[in-house]
Amino acid sequence: MPYFRPVPRSGETRPDAAHVLAGGWCWFDQVEVLERGASSMVVPAGEVPADVLQRLTAPRAPVAGLAMDAPQVMGILNVTPDSFSDGGQFDDAGVAVDHALAMVAAGASIIDIGGESTRPGAVEVSVADEITRTAPVIAAIRATSDVAISIDTRKAKVAEAAIEAGATLINDVSAFTFDPELAAVTAASGLHVCLMHAQGDPATMQDDPQYDDVLLDVYDFLEERIAFAETAGIARDRIIVDPGIGFGKTLEHNLKLLRGLSLFHSLGCPILLGASRKRFIGTLGGGETAQDRLGGSVAVALHAATQGVQILRVHDTFEIKQALNLQQTINER
Repeated sequence: MPYFRPVPRSGETRPDAAHVLAGGWCWFDQVEVLERGASSMVVPAGEVPADVLQRLTAPRAPVAGLAMDAPQVMGILNVTPDSFSDGGQFDDAGVAVDHALAMVAAGASIIDIGGESTRPGAVEVSVADEITRTAPVIAAIRATSDVAISIDTRKAKVAEAAIEAGATLINDVSAFTFDPELAAVTAASGLHVCLMHAQGDPATMQDDPQYDDVLLDVYDFLEERIAFAETAGIARDRIIVDPGIGFGKTLEHNLKLLRGLSLFHSLGCPILLGASRKRFIGTLGGGETAQDRLGGSVAVALHAATQGVQILRVHDTFEIKQALNLQQTINER
């Protein structure tokens, strides 16, 4: 089975035969055709099947009221004691709300709130504890701001409480494999959902991740989970996909996914990337602690933007937004 990865470009003189990628800011006139067990080849975009080209070029529907024709910044708010980068910093509700509003002021258009750490080695949190951590913070933010709010959870009951408190997006790192009832909750809510790839659960996912071809394996998994979601009553235009950088991946797996990011446009959904401050950045660029990985996080975010990624999940909202604004302005034609 062939896979089709558009070769994105931006900021150059656009040939007459070029196509706009996903209705956004990048364009392409070539597509890399990939097949398992075979060498890839690059062909003119006009040579790919019409249905593939339509999926690659169709504008993506707005997510939580946000247009997908420019990169959107999702600010991370972990109300947990043990997240890898900011655990314990925002487990006080008042501090959490202040930080959320500061991220909005710095340019975040979505706040992603999580009450269960999914760092490597993390253990599962009870539903009751996760609701206690997240729902009051969501309600307090909603009382003062109309910003889009994402609930980062694998659990149906947590999502229900978050939606009641004012959440407008569901972000499931298990893509409905942990709690299948979350699909029904999502369908009934009418909200968008992000389906992420992960190999294994957080407690064991980094023990020894293995793939035949990580880029194509992750693509196949997300394609299957989209089909599952559609069967549950969630339309494709309400689905976002995330390749899950660092979730059951080695350094080389992460790099291959980053190099091939534009392949996921073939799924016909907006793409979310969450690589902010992750360990591979420190391994490659230095930075023993998560807080020392700002430069690398900016570099990865800008790379993702050149691949047409629509949503960037980040800790450092001001710096990432500033970098994106400069990149977009420089590339305007």
